[in-house]
Amino acid sequence: MSAQYSDPDPHRTPDVPPGGMPPGETPPGEGSTGAETGPRDKQTRGWATGPVVILGIIVVLCAAFFIAYAVIVAL
Repeated sequence: MSAQYSDPDPHRTPDVPPGGMPPGETPPGEGSTGAETGPRDKQTRGWATGPVVILGIIVVLCAAFFIAYAVIVAL
């Protein structure tokens, strides 16, 4: 079985000085950073004010309904 190597023979490669390329002369094989690196847009923690207010109003209305129901039933 004959295997073909993807790396060319350095003795036959054009524009390569004798002894090979010096360190830092060739770029890395692939980028080490992707497009999604670094911090993302500002992300807030917790709830926004609007949903908390709406939820509070719903809780107060439900509590008022059950209190009024208990008072009417007790009469």
